[in-house]
Amino acid sequence: MDNRLLNQYEKPTSLHFRILFMSWAGWVFDFYDLILFSFLLIPIGNELHLSSIELSFVLGSSLAATALGGVIFGVLSDRFGRRSVLQWTILTYSIGTFLCGISSGIEALLFFRIITGLGVGGEWATGQTYISETFPAKKRGRYGAFMQTGAPFGIVLASIVGGFIEQQIGWRSCFFLSVTPALLILFIRKKLPESDVWLEKKKINLEASPVDTAKKEPNKFFMLFNNEYRKVFIKCLILAIFDMSAYWFTYTWLPAYLHHERQFTLTKSAAWMLITQAGGLLGYFTFGFYADKFGRRPAYSVYSVVMAIGLIMITLLWDYVVNFPPLILSFMFFVGFGTGMFSGYGPLFAELFPTSIRNTAMGSAFNLARGIQFFTPVIIATIAINYGLGGGISLAALFALLTGAWIWVFPETKGKEIII
Repeated sequence: MDNRLLNQYEKPTSLHFRILFMSWAGWVFDFYDLILFSFLLIPIGNELHLSSIELSFVLGSSLAATALGGVIFGVLSDRFGRRSVLQWTILTYSIGTFLCGISSGIEALLFFRIITGLGVGGEWATGQTYISETFPAKKRGRYGAFMQTGAPFGIVLASIVGGFIEQQIGWRSCFFLSVTPALLILFIRKKLPESDVWLEKKKINLEASPVDTAKKEPNKFFMLFNNEYRKVFIKCLILAIFDMSAYWFTYTWLPAYLHHERQFTLTKSAAWMLITQAGGLLGYFTFGFYADKFGRRPAYSVYSVVMAIGLIMITLLWDYVVNFPPLILSFMFFVGFGTGMFSGYGPLFAELFPTSIRNTAMGSAFNLARGIQFFTPVIIATIAINYGLGGGISLAALFALLTGAWIWVFPETKGKEIII
């Protein structure tokens, strides 16, 4: 009988790939549900008579809810297991998105987007923890990156539904269709095992003290701020804040920027977003290979610079390149490619924290940073009053460069065995 842990296999097996696929699919629909609202801002605002500031508040609230969801589901996953909580997160964001379709005003819409945000906040960290604990250390970066490719797939799906299908069925039906990811729960329950690293840690705890130790353990979230983990957790949080700011300063209003300031039709705006996501797909896919070969730190720096260049060219320097369509489309592609650095968070955070608080740390750092983006849509809308949406979006380049610089305060963790 083979007693090796899954992460001790030299090559991934079919079981590894089932874990990867289900975690990836959960992330696809997780990000789809989060970003779909950005593509439906205009029809929702028109029907419910909401201003840009009100819509920004709703969008920001769903981002803020991801912070709470990341902490709650992170703690639950460290206590009850990766597989179970992965199902709970998918069910939560699916129900929240479906309910958005029955909204009659800003109050209901706000409440249902918060429910969606809670589930969205929990899924990413649970899926990344699941993969990091089951895949070999030498290849952890690339498979964490494979899961991250779900983000551009989710945006592509949101672009198609929000930019094309919405015109045929209306924004409410778009939300109703979005309950279908809940079907993933059936496959996860039947096809996937629990993380054996998590089970091994649970076994060790029980052998050390047969009495139920769960009640004796300190709160896992507060453990992140004790002397042992506080410094590294704060570093992780700052890194995620910089990168999240780069991302959400770009994407919250980018479709509206193309539509309102560059006079694109909604269809053309969605088509250009597909170009960006093609770059994102390649960026997410290649980041893991680069990080596994050259290290986590160089990978972050290279991709952050690429993103910053693309952002500056499509905002501040738009007038200089707009007459050269292939060139400006290339810079749209660069913006997406640079976001590939998000592929680094799952492996990096998993390599820095032990099993007992791994999901809590990953979910909290990633989603508290995303929750802070509550202010981003409103900031951009405010800046746009005097400098246009392009002026607000251009600030993302600064945050991208800060990400590439801050990564160097971390130790290099390439190929590191995770701590049980």
